[in-house]
Amino acid sequence: MTPMMVITKPVDRAFLKELAKERFGDMVKAVVDCERGIMAIGGELHADEEQLLLEDGSKQEVLWGINIYPDDESSDWIEFDSMINLRPSQSNRSRGIEDKKIREIILRIVSQLVK
Repeated sequence: MTPMMVITKPVDRAFLKELAKERFGDMVKAVVDCERGIMAIGGELHADEEQLLLEDGSKQEVLWGINIYPDDESSDWIEFDSMINLRPSQSNRSRGIEDKKIREIILRIVSQLVK
């Protein structure tokens, strides 16, 4: 099984498809650092990927959990849903990401890192 990793340079969708098959079938969990423009992938839980990024120097308040569906060619290939997104202190009261600007930043970062 592929270990968790921090993605700083582009990877292709084929790689994510293989990673998805190893864990969840059609989906890869990821945590995006909106400040550093990187993401962690390959964990069973978003919390595991969050911890990997924290150990790598990220700040918790800029980390957001998503699910990537590499086979999906539509605009729905990224799902903004994770328990780590529950942050009442940051006005995010759901597992989704309520701030449109944060979602846009995440979409830009993931689009740069996944080709």
